[in-house]
Amino acid sequence: MSELATKKCVPCRGGIPPLGVEEIRPLLEQLNGWEAVEHHHLKKTFKFEDFVDALAFVNRIGEVAEAESHHPDLSLAWGRVGVQIWTHKINGLSESDFILAAKIDTLRV
Repeated sequence: MSELATKKCVPCRGGIPPLGVEEIRPLLEQLNGWEAVEHHHLKKTFKFEDFVDALAFVNRIGEVAEAESHHPDLSLAWGRVGVQIWTHKINGLSESDFILAAKIDTLRV
């Protein structure tokens, strides 16, 4: 498990710049299979055997998102869950985005 998964998301009030390329790289290296798209958002697709398992995973993500007060964009399809994460108030990436991604990875065992 990534050390990031042990941290708590910090609510963003805006007024701070999004993380730059040099700040994103070491955080991204701590994640498993996530992509930083245009240094703006994190993206990952999880695959499942069927719709029921994918839906259950979405619900587990929802519980973590509520507990962390940080909510990803999710897409659900048969056998697939897409996750995109970024901090809307700064229109880019913050450390909390990487923390949430790491926590989501722990849900997939």
